[in-house]
Order: sequence, then structure tokens, then C-alpha cells
Amino acid sequence: MPVLLFLIDTSASMNQRTHLGTTYLDIAKGAVETFMKLRGRDPASRGDRYMLINFEDVPLGIKAGWKESHATFMTELRNLQAAGLTTIGQSLRTAFDLLNLNRLVSGIDNYGQGRNPFFLEPSIIVAITDGNKLTSSGGVQDELHLPLTTPLPGSELTKEPFRWDQRLFSLVLRIPGHATVEPEPLGGVPPDDSAITPMCEVTGGRSYSVFSQRMLNQCLESLLQKIQSGVVINFEKTGPDPPPGEVPGGPDTLKPGPQSWHCCHKLIYVRPNPKTGVPIGHWPIPEGFWPDTNSPTLPPRSAHPHVRFSCLDSEPMVIDKVPFDKYELEASPLTQYILERKSPHSCWQVFVSNSAKYSDLGQPFGYLKASTALNCVNLFVMPYNYPVVLPLLDDLIRVHKFKPTIKWRQSFENYLKTMPLYYIGSLRKALRIMGAPNLLADNMEYGLSYSVVSYLKKLSQQTKIEYERLIASVAKKVVAEGGIKVRDRGGDISLAQRRDFTQLLASITGETAALPLELNSKEFSGFQLAPLNKSLKPQGFRNAYDIPRMHLLDQLSRMRRNLLSTTCLLRGQDTDQLHSVPIAQMGNYQDFLKALPQPLRDADPEQPKRLHTFGNPFKLDKKGMMIDEADEFVTGPQNKGKRPGSDSNMHGVGGGGPKRRRCMSPLLRPGRAYSPPVSPAASPFRPPLAGETLTHTSSVPLLSTGTTVQPGEILSGPLLDGTGTGNRMEADGDTEEENGLPREVELSEGNEDGGETGGVVEEQCPARYPSPAELKKVMNSESLEVNTELRALITKEIRKPGRHYEKIFYFLKQIQGSFDTRLIFLQNIIKEAARFKKRVLIEQLENFLEEIHNRANNMNHLDGF
Repeated sequence: MPVLLFLIDTSASMNQRTHLGTTYLDIAKGAVETFMKLRGRDPASRGDRYMLINFEDVPLGIKAGWKESHATFMTELRNLQAAGLTTIGQSLRTAFDLLNLNRLVSGIDNYGQGRNPFFLEPSIIVAITDGNKLTSSGGVQDELHLPLTTPLPGSELTKEPFRWDQRLFSLVLRIPGHATVEPEPLGGVPPDDSAITPMCEVTGGRSYSVFSQRMLNQCLESLLQKIQSGVVINFEKTGPDPPPGEVPGGPDTLKPGPQSWHCCHKLIYVRPNPKTGVPIGHWPIPEGFWPDTNSPTLPPRSAHPHVRFSCLDSEPMVIDKVPFDKYELEASPLTQYILERKSPHSCWQVFVSNSAKYSDLGQPFGYLKASTALNCVNLFVMPYNYPVVLPLLDDLIRVHKFKPTIKWRQSFENYLKTMPLYYIGSLRKALRIMGAPNLLADNMEYGLSYSVVSYLKKLSQQTKIEYERLIASVAKKVVAEGGIKVRDRGGDISLAQRRDFTQLLASITGETAALPLELNSKEFSGFQLAPLNKSLKPQGFRNAYDIPRMHLLDQLSRMRRNLLSTTCLLRGQDTDQLHSVPIAQMGNYQDFLKALPQPLRDADPEQPKRLHTFGNPFKLDKKGMMIDEADEFVTGPQNKGKRPGSDSNMHGVGGGGPKRRRCMSPLLRPGRAYSPPVSPAASPFRPPLAGETLTHTSSVPLLSTGTTVQPGEILSGPLLDGTGTGNRMEADGDTEEENGLPREVELSEGNEDGGETGGVVEEQCPARYPSPAELKKVMNSESLEVNTELRALITKEIRKPGRHYEKIFYFLKQIQGSFDTRLIFLQNIIKEAARFKKRVLIEQLENFLEEIHNRANNMNHLDGF
């Protein structure tokens, strides 16, 4: 996962304008955005992590770190402003510390255990600056100096502030303010001569001197090619040069003195595994010291290992079943020289000084070799002192067949004495791959003392705490606002020289009233006036100091209009500001709702709340969803606006949606006993014919529905066939008023129709009742509806935990219908209890059912439970 850290110069000199009409800071922002777009075309960019740092102090200078998202990175990039000093040294140190923050926690550096090229976190630092003088609070500096002190724990283990997988590249903007007539130089972009260039070269990067927009785009393309997974190594020649006759016509071999290929500071590519995407390796590069188990400390290491190569030709050694690592070298004068020799079958051994116990040069750990096609040079990393151990392992495989003799074991133990102890882990893994896992004892030490191991664990814990602290401080970004310092202009004046000295003396003696004391300027030497916060919206109706002088009269008129206005506004909002909302905040409807005053409670809390559908007319309230007894998924607000007489609400009409569940029946409300409807005396009454309507001229109650028909009211057929009653109750919803009394739909005795026609006396019209068939149909509809609600309530009680079944038997005693209907209802309740494994409830229900049968056999009529 490459880390791309952009270090943007935000000094005041970045405000200078170019001949393009833009400032240097604008060009830097555009360069970062262009780089990210170009990088996004590569499929390998999915794992990239972007960071942003400017020239402010820590933690304000870290705009985007380890936890910030891509959106935060872009927002902070656009909000950068050029104001301050060119403290590039401090900012570079901040960048390196930020990258090194979790290395001790993850164990990438592997201090004292060898350098593993496959344990890396490749990082590219791209610094964009104008290359001007380095300024700080201490003055102007000619050279770049990084601070020596750092809060990062464990920084003393490495001599340099960077690591071998971190490189610095600098884009130095030199675009003039006036367009030049001279043509641009052809070829590559030259390096810059600013103070940051040596730092780039030390880390393995380089600087670019940008004179035009075309050169800037060329530099960005070059930087894209530099994003490679690898580590930087110093290659130095040791021993004599190769014979001059090996390179035909080679001019470098004839020149005396050091050559360019004698010392190279280049990258070796660490390719990730195509299957896992993570580099895989076996052998480390040895440390520059011999490990001592009694040493209480670790010597500091250099960021880049110094690898020496010998120009004496040797035979490359590779043995089957013995793993090795292969890394390609970046193009350099060294690789060019090796390829010009055209010797793909010979190699140069590589060493690390002081890695052996009794040798300054150390033993070879690998070799440099040109590829067979002569298109690149590879570094082969082998076991330490591979010319000795590889023949031993070859004999073990081919001659001894993994059954070593005593002589072989003695030779192998002698080799282990010359090998650094931190190679034991890698050697044990290699032997396990070969099929000989028992050659090394499990209790062999790894070369670190107890004090060093404890120190490394302590550093890991401290680094983790520092990591969390820095992440929290970057997330908060508490900006310390700089106030206006108040300077004392009066100076120290003697009391005798004051004009009011006589009055002051009189006030001290008590002859006159005490004069007001003046403030001591030395007491408030650090006093500051708070500057105007531009991020806060001015509130002219609250703070008089927010009103500009030229707007005083207009503001006074607005305040007078607000005082006399009766319009209900939001708390603390001006009339003119009510509709003055920025375009970016017009769609923020949730904040607008939060600012509204608390609404009154609903008169009927049992009704489902209506959800606002701002922006989405099909949005439904999930809390209004319910599951009825038929497992049908219905919503609360459905069919709420239907008229009672609508055909879609009638039960007899099929094809409509599922019936909406009503709230609890008034018959089952707590505190009200249910009484069955009283059947009135039958009277000769014929049902109305199709299309015929009935007009009542007297107030007649319709069954037990609580509805009274007044004179002049027209009744249609559906009202008498059982469907009109259900819909009337369904449309009215709750049948109680707020005071708890039953709601009766009544019309005044003298309605408008009766008043206009002269009226009809109520007592003169005989009452007319429905026929027995119609009455039975209405009662059956009521019983079915009550039983449906009872079943839902009983099912709800069954699903509750515990053994409180009193409510269940209370509801069972209110079942309506015939004896068979009650038995079927009770059997269904027993099945529901069995589904939830309520054994005690099932036994009680069975006893209840048996009691019903006994009572039915002893009685000839049906009575309520």
C-alpha cells in the first residue's frame, strides 16, 4: 500500500503570481489534483493512501493523516492559504515522524534482527515549493536543517529521520511573472539548486526545476513512474577493479580514480506476490554489527544499508529446494557497467561490513548478476556465508538423503558459529521447506538480550500511545486564534508628574471621594483583543458591534419591524434572514426541523405518526409497519384519507389491498365492560330493493354501533348489510372523545334540510327496524371483528416471556359467536401456544376446553364463558 504524502509550501511567498495569472499556491493545488487523476488510471492505485502537510506547526500542519478520508484530503487541499514562514525543515521532520509513527508497532524495521526488504511500507513525499530562502522565527537560513529533537519514541535507533523505503521528491516552481520569449530547453527536467535538493538526493529521490506548465506536467508523469515498491541501498565497490580487457572499448576502465559506478545510491524493486499482493521473502540483509546477547543496548543503524560488492568474478550458486530472494536494481551507472560486460554467467559477491564476528568485510550474503537477456541486473539474497552452507545443504539432500552423519553435523555446527544469530529463524523456515525441520534446536537464542527486548516492547507501547494522541489532535484541529496584542504606549510616569496629583493626594487622605483606580499596564502585558471570527454569521439583531456603521439606520428599521411584527419566527432569527439561506444549505432540511419549536403532543397518540416526505414522496415510516394475524405486511398510514362510503374500503368488494388494522375496539378498552348488543323487537320490514334508498324521519339507533340516524338522513344498502357499519367505525378511527366518553354521530333535530321544508315532527314518524336476517348478518360481522381483535391480543400475550396468563383467560371469556366458533377459536389458541412451547399454558387451556365441554353437555343453552 503506497503512501503518497504531499508537502505544500504555504509561506507568504507562494502568493506571487505567474504570467498565467495564477499564484504559486494555485499551481501547487492544481498539480496535486492532476497527479491524483493520473494516478487513478492505474489499477494499482486502489490501495494508495494520501496525506497532506503544510508549513504550520504540529498538529495544525497535518491536514490529512492516517485516519482522514479522501474527501477530507480534498477539502483541506482546497482550503490551504499562503501565510507564514518557509519552515521547510520543521515540516519535513513532521512528515517523516508521521510516516514512522506506527513502524515500531508493526515491527517493520525489525531492529537488531536484520533488514528484511519484504517488510516495507513504500512512501513517496512530494514537496511543492517556490525555492526561496528558508525563513524561520530565528532568521534566514542558507542550508536546510531538520530538528534533532522529536517526540517520536525510538527515533534514536536510526541515525537519519527517514527510512530506506521513504523517498523525497521536490517540485520547485520557477515559473516567471512575465512570459519569456526564449524557447524552453528540450529534454528532461533539470534538477534545482535550492536547499532541498541535497535532502532529496540523500533519500534516493530528486528535485525538479519547473519553468512552465508543460514542464510541470512532464514532472508529474515522471513522478508516476517513481511510485515503485522497493528500498534504497548504498552500493559501494570494495577491492580492485575488474581487468581492463573485460569491457571492449570501455572508456571508464582506462580512467584512473573513482568512477561513477563505484558508488551508487539506488533502489531495488521488491515485487509483490501476484496472488496475495504482498511481497514474500526468506532472507534478511545482515546488520552492520555482530549481535551480542549480553549487550544492554542496540547500536543505531543507518537508514540505508551499505552493501559492498567485489569485482572478482565467481560462479552463481543456486540449489534446488533451498529458497532465495531475487530483487531487480534500478537503472544506474552500476547496472549499465555490469550489462556492458556481457557476462550473464558470472556474478559479483556482496558483503556488509562488520556483519561477521572475526572479519571486517564480513561474509557474502548474496551476489549481483546480470540477467540472461542482459536487460537488467538482479541482487540475489542468499543465506549468510552461502558459499559454505549451500554445499552442506546440497550434500544433505543428494548424498545423505536427509540423514546427516557426525562429520556433516560438525561442519554444520561450525557454520552456525560464524552465522549471526538472527538468521536462525530464516534458516529454520528454509530447512522446513526442504524437509529437514529437526536440524536446529528449538531453544536457540535469536541474538538479543533481555534488556533490549524489553526496551523494544516499551517503545512499541509508547509509540502506540503517541500514535493515538496525534490522531486525536489531528481530528480535533483546535485552531489557536491569534489575537491583537495591546501595547502600552503611556510608559512609566511618576505620580508627581500627573495632572490630577492634587486630587489623587486628597482622595488618599480621605478629604474627597476616591478616584477610580487605573489599570496597571504591566499586569496585563499579555492582554489580547479577540479578532473577528469570519466563520460566525454576524447577528445584528443581538450584537450591536456586528452592525457596520453605514447600516445602522437600516438595521434600526429592521429591528423595529421585527418588534412590531406578529409573524412567528424561529428563535433568534431575523425577518430578513429567514429566507436568506446559502444555496449549499437549502437542502439541509433536518437541521431546519431541529431548529423548529417543540410541537404540541398529539391528541390521539395511538394513531401512527405521519412522516414528512421531504424530497421523497414514497417514503414510509418503518415504525408504522405491523404484522397482522394473517402475516400480511401492511403499513400504518395506508387508506387514511379514504371516505367512509368509498367502494375501495368496503369489505364486500374484492381485489383491494389488505384491510388496515383498526386500533383497539372500544369494547376491549380497560375500564369498560363489554355488553352484547340488545336485539330489538322484530318488526315487519323489507330490505330495500336495488337502487332504492330509505329516508328516516325519526331518530333511530342502529343496533349497537353507537350511530343514531336523524330525520332526513338517507340510508343506502351497504349501511344495512353489515359493511357500512365496519367502514363507519374504520373511518372514524377511535370511537371515544378525549374525555373518554363514547362518540355518537348525531345530527341536530332540526337540520338544514328539515328547516327548509318546514320540518317533520319526530314523534309522528314510527320507528322502522331492519329485518331479522339483516340483524343476524350485522351481529355476525361484529362478532367476527371482535374475535379477530381478541386473537391478535391473545397472540401478543402468548409471545411475551413469563407465565402471566391472566389476560389471556380474560380475553377468552369475551369471545363472540356460537359454541362451534368458540371451540375452533380455542383450538387455534392452543396451537399458537404449542408453537411457542408454552407447556403450562397448554395444560391450562386444555383444562379450560374440557370445562367448556362439560358445561355444554350439562346445559342445553349457550351462555357466555
